[in-house]
Amino acid sequence: MNYEEAVAYILDVPKFTKKNTLDNTRAVLERLGRPDRRMKLIHVAGTNGKGSVCAYLASILKAAGRRTGLFTSPHLAVINERFQMDQEMISDEMFLEGFEAVMDAVRALLKERPDTFSHPTFFELLFLMAMYLFDKYGMEYVVLETGLGGRFDATNVIEKPLVCVITSISLDHTEYLGDTHALIAGEKAGIIKEGCPVVYDGTRKDVEEVILAKAEEMHAKAYAIRPDMYKILMNTQKTIDFSMDTGYYDPVNISISSVAEYQIMNAMEAVTAAHVLNIGLTEEQIHEGMANMRWQGRMETILPGVILDGAHNDAGVEEFVRTAKRFEKDAGVSILFSCAKEKDYEGMIRTICESLDLKRVTVTEIESDRRVPAEELKELFEKYTDCPVEAVPSVGEAFDRARRQKGEGILFCVGSLYLAGSLKNLLRSGKYA
Repeated sequence: MNYEEAVAYILDVPKFTKKNTLDNTRAVLERLGRPDRRMKLIHVAGTNGKGSVCAYLASILKAAGRRTGLFTSPHLAVINERFQMDQEMISDEMFLEGFEAVMDAVRALLKERPDTFSHPTFFELLFLMAMYLFDKYGMEYVVLETGLGGRFDATNVIEKPLVCVITSISLDHTEYLGDTHALIAGEKAGIIKEGCPVVYDGTRKDVEEVILAKAEEMHAKAYAIRPDMYKILMNTQKTIDFSMDTGYYDPVNISISSVAEYQIMNAMEAVTAAHVLNIGLTEEQIHEGMANMRWQGRMETILPGVILDGAHNDAGVEEFVRTAKRFEKDAGVSILFSCAKEKDYEGMIRTICESLDLKRVTVTEIESDRRVPAEELKELFEKYTDCPVEAVPSVGEAFDRARRQKGEGILFCVGSLYLAGSLKNLLRSGKYA
C-alpha cells in the first residue's frame, strides 16, 4: 500500500461513528509496546482554543530545546498536518510507516479477538499512529489535543500526563457532550488524572465549579486563568502585546502574532502549563516560543487584506466579531461564509449581522455532504442585513469574486473549518502566488 492508498483508507473510515471503548484503544497500544509510556505527555481539552494552546505549548517546548511532538485535529489541507515533530509536519513516508505499524497491530487483534476487538475509528487510528511515530522518532514531550469531549476520547488512554489544560467551554457537539456548559465541562474534565496539575479557563463560574470538583477528587492542583490577569499594552493589525500576571509565576510581557484578542487567554494557558512542567523555562524561551508559533486558520492573514478564521460555533463567531469590529472604521469588512448543516448557522449569521456593519457578503458551499446550500445561506443573510449578498456555490469562484469586490477593505473568510481547508488547498495550488 502506498501513501495515497493509506490516506484513502483512513478517510473512508467514518468520522462520526460511535467511539470504541478505551480498552479497545489500549489493546492496540499494548500490541505496539505502549509507546505512550515512554514519552512526557501534555493533554489538552476544551471547546475553543485547544489547538492554539497546543501549538503555543509545542513552540515553547521547542524553544526550550525539547524534542516535541504535536498531535492535533482537524487538518485543513492535508492529513499530515495532524502530526508535527519539532513544528514540522511529518513526511508522507512517515505517515505510511505509522499507518502500516498500526494496521499490522489492528489486523492481528481482529484475528485473535474477533468477538471482543473492533476496528478503530478514524480518529482512533490517527491517535495510535501519532503515539507510534512520536515514540519511534524520539520525541521527549508530546502535546495531545483531544478529538471530541475528553472522558471517553481515545487520547484519554494515556495514564500519567505531566499537566492537563482545559480551554474555554461553549455549547458545541451538544448531541454527544450535553446541552449545558456544566455538562460539557464534566466531559472535558474527564482528562484530569490522579495528582496531575490542571490549567483551565476560569472565566465561567459554572464551568469552574465542575473542573475544581474533579480536580479535588483527583488530588490535582488547579491553576485558573482569567481575563483580569492580563493587560493589553499594544494592539496592531499584526500583533498584540500584553502583560501577564497570574500570581502563580513572575509577571511577564508577551507579544503574540495575532489580531485576535482571544488568543491572549490561549497564550496564557500555554505559558502557565509550560511553567508547571518545571523545566527551568526562561523568559527568553517564552518570547521565542510565542514569536515562532504558527497555527493555520485562526485569524490567519492568507493574502493581503484577506483573513481566514475557522470560527464554526456560537462562541467562536462571537470572538470573531470582536476582532472584526476593529477593522470596520479603518478598512470596512466583507465576509465569505459557509457552514456545515449540523451547526446553528442561522444563529451564527444573526450574530455576525447584528454585530458588524458589513459592506458585502458572499456565501458558498463547503465541499462535503454536510454542506448547506448557498441559496439558503443567502436568504438567511438577507433576513438580517441590508448589504449586498451573493450566493456562489463554487468555493474557488466565490473566493475570487469576494476578493475582487472587497475593495480596500478586509475580507474575512469564516464559518467552517471545511471552508478554511478548501481555501488553504487553493493557496497551495499556487494560483495566488
